[in-house]
Amino acid sequence: MNLRSTTDRPDPTTHRVWRLPTADAVRGRRALWWSVGPAGELAVLLVSRKYLTRRRYPRGWVGWWPGTPFTGELVTITDGEERRTTVKDIRVSPSHLALLPDARFLLVSGRTSRDEAGGPWRANAVVYSASGSPEREFCLGDDITALTTDADGGIWTAHGDEGIYGGHPESGAGLAGWNDLGEAAWAPGGRLPDHPLQGCTAATEDDRVWLVWYSGGSRGGTYLTRITPSTGAATSYRSPVHSPDGFAVRGNRAVFTDRDHNKRSTELLRAELDGDTWSVTARTRLRTPGRVVLHCGQGRDGLLWLRAGDTWLRTEV
Repeated sequence: MNLRSTTDRPDPTTHRVWRLPTADAVRGRRALWWSVGPAGELAVLLVSRKYLTRRRYPRGWVGWWPGTPFTGELVTITDGEERRTTVKDIRVSPSHLALLPDARFLLVSGRTSRDEAGGPWRANAVVYSASGSPEREFCLGDDITALTTDADGGIWTAHGDEGIYGGHPESGAGLAGWNDLGEAAWAPGGRLPDHPLQGCTAATEDDRVWLVWYSGGSRGGTYLTRITPSTGAATSYRSPVHSPDGFAVRGNRAVFTDRDHNKRSTELLRAELDGDTWSVTARTRLRTPGRVVLHCGQGRDGLLWLRAGDTWLRTEV
């Protein structure tokens, strides 16, 4: 295949979906954690500036941090229509937001710990009802670097090195699947080509889930692992991109983002699968309406969602 390279050109498959309304920005509301649901709905949690502290690093929206408890407003955007839900008395410091069936949602802290040596792990995930009331809490392991949910309510996590080597049993495997009760439902069980060191991002494709991770083991490299929840089967491929921020896939085609942190652009890479090998077929430097920072991409069923500042874009595979 011939590799096409372009620089700072608009991508015809990329479209703006939503931007934080000016009225919210004027009222001091910050758009923080976000997610895309299985039906393609975008969800963003807004938090008032009065609850937040600004860290010097990392830059961008990920540098705002809430004191607990705090109140937020979940904005769910479906086909351009907004639904707003007030969420009071949030007592977890979130790193991830995810959507569940029946308009429920999940707030998850990336870290957990034990009360004492050998004691139970502290809960770091809370399931909320459609009305914003907490339903249950549980632990999804430690050092969660990527998280997604499937259409049946399964929760999928990839973990970082502090979780992998921190003693939590599911985190130690690097990748994990859970049900919406917080019970472990899937583990790699020796089906990976190497031991994970760090999760990168995640995506869904119909009834399958993809987790992207890299290894520091003897084989090294970055891998795309496709999991079929109904059977537990897992297939891994070498990633053509070293450390992608976002990934979406449809059949034998995929798109990745590889950001230059806090810049108003990102590299968009398209790839195709030939046999067992993914290869990059095109690269585009995509200009964005805002700065691109951590947790900028999520993949859903052949669509890559990209956050740039307070604007959300969507790119087709």
